[in-house]
Amino acid sequence: MVKNFVLDTNVLLHDPDSLGAFEDNHVHIPMPVLEELDKFKRNPGQIGANCREVVRRLDELRTRGDILKGIQTQNGGTVQIALFSREDFNRLRLPAYFNKVLADNWILMYALKIQENHGNIPTILVTKDINLRIKSQTVGVDSQDYLRDKSKLTRLTGFGDLSLSSASRKAFAQKGELHFSQLKPQETPEENYHPNQYLDLGEGTLGRVDSSGEKVIPLTYSAQQEVWGIRARNREQVYALDALLDDSISLVTLTGMAGTGKTLLALAAGLQNVLDEKEYERLTATKPVIPMGKDIGFLPGSAEEKVRPWVQPIFDNLEFLFGNRGKKAEEFLKSRNLIEIEILSYIRGRSIPGQFILIDEAQNLTPHEVKTIITRVGEKTKIIFTGDPDQIDNPYLDKTSNGLVYLASRFMGDPLAAHVSLLKGERSALASRAAQILS
Repeated sequence: MVKNFVLDTNVLLHDPDSLGAFEDNHVHIPMPVLEELDKFKRNPGQIGANCREVVRRLDELRTRGDILKGIQTQNGGTVQIALFSREDFNRLRLPAYFNKVLADNWILMYALKIQENHGNIPTILVTKDINLRIKSQTVGVDSQDYLRDKSKLTRLTGFGDLSLSSASRKAFAQKGELHFSQLKPQETPEENYHPNQYLDLGEGTLGRVDSSGEKVIPLTYSAQQEVWGIRARNREQVYALDALLDDSISLVTLTGMAGTGKTLLALAAGLQNVLDEKEYERLTATKPVIPMGKDIGFLPGSAEEKVRPWVQPIFDNLEFLFGNRGKKAEEFLKSRNLIEIEILSYIRGRSIPGQFILIDEAQNLTPHEVKTIITRVGEKTKIIFTGDPDQIDNPYLDKTSNGLVYLASRFMGDPLAAHVSLLKGERSALASRAAQILS
């Protein structure tokens, strides 16, 4: 059934593509939403960019007809600006305790009026504001979160098990590969494996599905191999280092709770690839300031000193890794131009070829921001996204809608990408215990 969807401001700021994301349904933009958008159009960073993009798209729609009556979209739906006068609300009353000045309450009034005018068509308010969804239900208007960028995968690990017989494991070790078509009936997997999925073959034998998805190949990294003074301490870290060190994999996503080694492993692999093997021209490590693009000009000091507090965890890991080789990271960073640490805001508009890029704390990015970043990647660049989906600071994101999980789920099975969920904390016994007990 065709529905009326009333969009809140935060949905448009979250994803400018939301204007065309409702297929053959009717999308209504309340006039109070336009008023709110006007406040964000000069903002720096991603929010301001998204706002300006939404306004441009609305202006383009306006040239195709009367946007107050509705402009048809490519999917057969319509987009229109909802405009009512105060007299139109005479018969509609919000509860007396609702603040009439708040834009959210005016958006609720618009949703109520649209529902009244189209009684035969369901009306749904779409907002990422949980409180507004609750308020909407109290006045009799259905509401929901923006669902387009939510991951549908409930299990996102990047690895699995394949129980092989001793004979099959021996054949795998001798030939360096094992086709799924050669498996014995009792070894046939219950699920379909995808490219770059890691597999535990039993008795300590590990493998990875090749890019074709038709066979298992050995890992390029072994647990005995040292990478800038560190070694994998568990099976999942072996998988992670294998993906980080394999040049055929251009995109790696790592998730896990605090202390599982996501950032440390990625930086160690980056230092080896850039400084030792010279596979890439530079290591770039960055993370978002929440919200992305926030002005940090109020901090004292030079540009480098302003950035330092936001990226201190990256510096801490670099100091540890350089310490393994008896060097100081600070001195190396000042004398060489091979490592760059910066705020993610500065990456917009750049083309980045030949680099090993680490995006830390990526769970605080929106799917649209992840798309903006990943489309900056040039030739011969490898990009790593790390984060903990259980530690999200962005108020409009959750475990299924954050950019890190969205990216990992969308690229699952792509020959250029690999994902690993790190399960065991290795920072310290206390840190691991705290992550479990206090989660």
